[in-house]
Amino acid sequence: MISQFFVLSQRGDHIVFRDYRGEVPKGSAEIFFRKVKFWNEDEAEEAPPVFNIDGVNYIHVKVAGLFFVVTTMVNISPSLLLELLQRIARVTKDYLGVLNEDSLRKNFILVYELLDEVIDFGYPQTTSTEALKSYIFNEPIMVDAGRLPPLGPAAMFMQGTKRMPGTAVTKSVVANEPGGKKREEIFVDIIEKISVTFSSSGYILTSEIDGTIQMKSYLSGNPEIRLALNEDLGIGRSGSSTHDYRSSSGGGSVILDDCNFHESVQLDSFDIDRTLHLIPHDGEFSVMNYRMTQEFKPPFRVTALIEEAGPSRAEVILKIRADFSANVTANTITVQMPVPSYTMRASFELEAGAMGQTTDFKEGTRRLEWNLKKIVGGSEHTLRAKLTFSQESHGNLTKEAGPVNMNFTIPMYNASKLQVRYLQIAKKSKTYNPYRWVRYVTQANSYVARL
Repeated sequence: MISQFFVLSQRGDHIVFRDYRGEVPKGSAEIFFRKVKFWNEDEAEEAPPVFNIDGVNYIHVKVAGLFFVVTTMVNISPSLLLELLQRIARVTKDYLGVLNEDSLRKNFILVYELLDEVIDFGYPQTTSTEALKSYIFNEPIMVDAGRLPPLGPAAMFMQGTKRMPGTAVTKSVVANEPGGKKREEIFVDIIEKISVTFSSSGYILTSEIDGTIQMKSYLSGNPEIRLALNEDLGIGRSGSSTHDYRSSSGGGSVILDDCNFHESVQLDSFDIDRTLHLIPHDGEFSVMNYRMTQEFKPPFRVTALIEEAGPSRAEVILKIRADFSANVTANTITVQMPVPSYTMRASFELEAGAMGQTTDFKEGTRRLEWNLKKIVGGSEHTLRAKLTFSQESHGNLTKEAGPVNMNFTIPMYNASKLQVRYLQIAKKSKTYNPYRWVRYVTQANSYVARL
């Protein structure tokens, strides 16, 4: 099934390598890295997750700046292997606490021990963090997370807020706190990725939310948990739903198109009071995945304009307005806009008093890039760019430029209004009172404005 598994750094260095069947020629890791690094088929920016070279299938995912790769000689489902790679990355992070090159190198013995249990002679066995605890005996060597860049969606919560402990996303499920004690706590993260397409006049053409409720438990004894969601939550749009969406009173309801749940979730009372019952296992897992296409208010309004300013010149105006509360701050915002292929150079003009903003003209890909460190809710920002062409433009500039693409992260904000009403943990004693953390984050999946 699987011939090889390996993990490469961004420089192409081997960090982990396992050859299960000995059927793939040597040097496959080097062949893979060269192909990914210099990928240029049909001017694609990045290599696809699945490709074939000389009869060898390469399947990979990039997690925390690392390439997780498997090779196979047989025609196997790519989706299966992509899911396996994601689960290997997740279970590795569960055991190491931090997933990066440094932690993998320091814990390579533990990583190989995990791999020997997860994959046997090329066949996947188990990726359950809890099941693996019976077979893993090495203790992780903890890496100082204070000097590391944030990794993954959960780390977004550590930016700009002091309400959450910094150790939340860097703890191993098998390591104890200093002094030998284990801190009883549980984290519930509502992570939403939104896709919005704006027309040239600013109207919303398409909008969708892909969300997940992630849980990471550090509770001893795996007590039962009750997780209550919005009472007015509706699932599906069929007539059999418990909510009548045609009535005006249901206008404020949260309506999900569809959803699915982790196998440990019991749904006995979900239709009655929208409460999930489960016994969480160790490690990080998705309690619930959902999709929503009901109309919602986008967090940003993006408008873009390009017009001629002479025979071989043009001017671009990009404007961003944050349509959320002033006590919420978005961070790591990037705005990109492709320009005509004959653009030679670009000069930028930021608004007066602009701080934490950078601009760049990427000559290789012919695109403008605007980076903003943070945007406070209710604020508005504008960028002007003057383009110089190598020839006179013939035709409509709006057809040769754009669309505008935006990436961002907004901690403690969710667009769907899905809320956790309460998180109840079964008490083992009168003094048992573990820490509970419920956190929200919204990220851009495909946030596009047409010209």
